[in-house]
Amino acid sequence: MNDIHPIYQNDFGIAFQWKKEKPTQSNKVQVIFRDIGLLLTQSELRYFSTCIKDTIENGKGNLCGDCKTKETCRSLLLNTPAHQVTFAVSYQEAIEVRDLINGTLFKLELDSFFGELGID
Repeated sequence: MNDIHPIYQNDFGIAFQWKKEKPTQSNKVQVIFRDIGLLLTQSELRYFSTCIKDTIENGKGNLCGDCKTKETCRSLLLNTPAHQVTFAVSYQEAIEVRDLINGTLFKLELDSFFGELGID
């Protein structure tokens, strides 16, 4: 853990920045959940947040009413900033990814705000 600067984490995943990255990559955030790792810019994180929001809004009505596996069934398709890649997720996983991405964005924006004020 000495090689990373944690940004946000929940029970589903973690977001962090590598400490020893090249200067051109220092603005990217590594997001890890399930067995997936994404290296994203802040604008890609915002786009991913929108994709997650759309998946949750559209997916809630598509859940089977009396299905006993609806919390774990990966029947929702989650678009990503890499347009060629779509994840199959459960409704609960979509909620957890939303928390991870939105929490990461909040922390980045909060850090940026305090940095502009000269407060560390």
